[in-house]
Amino acid sequence: MYMPAKTASTTTGASKAANTQARLRIKISAYDHKVIDTSCRQIIDTVIRQGGEVIGPVPLPTEIRKYTVNRSSFVHKDAREQFEMRTHKRLIDIVNPTPKSIEALTSLNLPAGVDIEMKM
Repeated sequence: MYMPAKTASTTTGASKAANTQARLRIKISAYDHKVIDTSCRQIIDTVIRQGGEVIGPVPLPTEIRKYTVNRSSFVHKDAREQFEMRTHKRLIDIVNPTPKSIEALTSLNLPAGVDIEMKM
């Protein structure tokens, strides 16, 4: 059985550390897919205007919440209605963000109903 030398594993670890870059991850969610797409376009345009590099938007799985409600109050148990709420999500990565681009993103005015979560 062949066992690799320890120096080989440390060199791969060092190359992984060299490849890591500062990244700002923006997660956007909304109930309307048109609103979320315009918000993503607005964010990407702002970052590109400030000289940043953008990866995305990556569409994440849509979260579907279904609710079943009885139509009548007592007698007709089989008569039911189903409602659903769809939450659309997108993921945008900004590679090596500058302080100028972060300031532009915080002062960005987005439409109502769009939820934004930023992580460094």
